[in-house]
Amino acid sequence: MRTREECSEHDEGDPLAMLRHEFILPEGQIYLDGNSLGPVTTSAQRRVRQVVDHEWGDGLVRSWNTAGWMDAPLTIGNRLAPLIGAGDGEVLVADTLTFLLAKIIGGALEIRRTRHVIITDEVNFHSDLYIVAGMAKMAGRDIVVKTIDRNRLSEHLDDDVALVMLTHVDFRTGEMLDMSGITAAVHAVGALMLWDFAHSTGAVPLDVTSADVDFAAGCGYKYLNGGPGAPAFVYVAPRWQGVLRNPLPGWLGHARPFAFESTYESATGMRAYLTSSPSVIALGALDGALDVFERTTMTMIREKSLALTDLFIDLVEQALPDVFEVVTPREHDRRGSQVALRHDQGYGVVQALAERGVVGDFRAPDICRFGFAPLYLRYVDVYDAVQILVDVMMSYAHLDERHAVRRAVT
Repeated sequence: MRTREECSEHDEGDPLAMLRHEFILPEGQIYLDGNSLGPVTTSAQRRVRQVVDHEWGDGLVRSWNTAGWMDAPLTIGNRLAPLIGAGDGEVLVADTLTFLLAKIIGGALEIRRTRHVIITDEVNFHSDLYIVAGMAKMAGRDIVVKTIDRNRLSEHLDDDVALVMLTHVDFRTGEMLDMSGITAAVHAVGALMLWDFAHSTGAVPLDVTSADVDFAAGCGYKYLNGGPGAPAFVYVAPRWQGVLRNPLPGWLGHARPFAFESTYESATGMRAYLTSSPSVIALGALDGALDVFERTTMTMIREKSLALTDLFIDLVEQALPDVFEVVTPREHDRRGSQVALRHDQGYGVVQALAERGVVGDFRAPDICRFGFAPLYLRYVDVYDAVQILVDVMMSYAHLDERHAVRRAVT
């Protein structure tokens, strides 16, 4: 595809084209930031209205029973489970990603009490780095957190390692790691493996079962389109359920929440990893957003994702040779569903694009980041976005003094 006409032909034959109509997208805007916040779906909108108008509005407190609110973290977890290759009773939706990571880290350190090292990636998402350091301090024993170059993981794996925590798709570059190979290497030294799927779920096929993953967690507001601050999810392999203790226990994780007992007895299964009352309206939005995924397959999503990112990379390099460094891997098995372009004036580039209707985002120090969500993006959107990028660079709009001061959210 080198012309807009060719891109339009691909759109006409796209088996996912009908799903674009399920999204509420602003007119005249090309949205390449679904890897940060997915857009609203009509099904999420309907589901929230149902929760607010009927379940809350009419049912009031009765809806904890009659509308299934108490079981929602588990039932929505079962809906999400196929997207990561998990089964029923293996995924829970609750809290935020950082809190769920904290629960897994704390519980894993208890399982491997004779070991004192946690390994993570030195360029991991900063919230992951903060929470792993915080949980290490709270462990009640000396825990060393090693932040390493992930490409040199094998050099650090030994029988002192309790847990390895990595993000499957790097939030800056879009590099995707070998989940099966890394998990096997970690298990070979007797350590536990925790994967962060924040930039994977809903974008790339995942199979925690075949990869023998111990634990995983991810957020609901990026490619899953569950809304800003949507609940996150956690996966615990069946072999660890009942073994992994929730270090942040609360009344909804109790075996008998409404017995109001003063001592804690954990519930069984994934319910044990609940803490407090969930946000029912937020759960409703994510529940509705999952509808669209049941109309396609992750294989189809992945095929289009690779085609879109290939197209973007090819068009940028053809139209703007040597202007940007493409830091996202070219190899399909190492690429998520985003493309990162490095430029010294990256923040200005992203702001100038946004003024022209192309929405991406910036990640310090110099990354222009563009997410490609196949459920609603078209090939012509990619073509048009690159033409607008060319206009920005040729007109030097990215150097406008308005872009010298960065906004709070970049």
